[in-house]
Amino acid sequence: MGLGRRIRVKTEEEVELMRESSLLVGRTLAEVAVLVKPGVTTLQLDAIAEEFIRDNGAVPGFKGYGGFPNTLCTSVNSAVVHGIPNDAPLQDGDVVSIDCGTLKNEFYGDSAYTFEVGEVKPEIHELLRVTKECLTLAIEQAVVGKRIGDIGAACQKHAESFGFGVVRELVGHGLGRELHEAPEVPNYGRRGNGPRLVDGMVLAIEPMINLGGREIRTHEDGWTIVTLDNMVSAHFEHDIVVRKGQADILSSFLEIERVINKTK
Repeated sequence: MGLGRRIRVKTEEEVELMRESSLLVGRTLAEVAVLVKPGVTTLQLDAIAEEFIRDNGAVPGFKGYGGFPNTLCTSVNSAVVHGIPNDAPLQDGDVVSIDCGTLKNEFYGDSAYTFEVGEVKPEIHELLRVTKECLTLAIEQAVVGKRIGDIGAACQKHAESFGFGVVRELVGHGLGRELHEAPEVPNYGRRGNGPRLVDGMVLAIEPMINLGGREIRTHEDGWTIVTLDNMVSAHFEHDIVVRKGQADILSSFLEIERVINKTK
């Protein structure tokens, strides 16, 4: 989907409205996290998320977007993104990337977290850890005066140092009154390249990192993107505002991880 060329810098008031939408995504994912366990279906998780979002005065940001049928994108194992919730029970050792969007006060929030289901293999646990580190390193580059390429370069360097594949065809993006705004934010690139970052730009930064090769394909359902080699993929996403010195992270994983740590 075309993002348009103009980058829309947000006012302080708009940023605070976006913070509300983004934090609601984190709270929704925390509600879902309680139920992420073997035997639960992604359709059950989807129903919980939609009810929680609507109960909090928002609407699901993804449902109906481009024809997508559900509230959550639930991508299991080799699915990278855009997985459609279904009635197949999650299995011990699975991972599920859950991407969620909200629309409240005319602004979107958009965040994702990859969950372990039961006990996963050590190399999969490492993939999730490294992908989350990629997100942190990418956000460190999202400051005034840097360029989009600095964000992608930081992510790519870290992931590839572990031998993981960095998906090229899917990218992060600007965020605001539209779910996908300019600029595109790739997870690979060269330092010093791309649009210059300015104060007030809101970006959804979302590393999508594969245990194996970087190549992907579209599943027969027309939505789900899967790894070509059928190896596991991980995905974490935050909404941030570009600032001087340090980015302001609008979304949060704190409540999600509080739930995860309780259930361990």
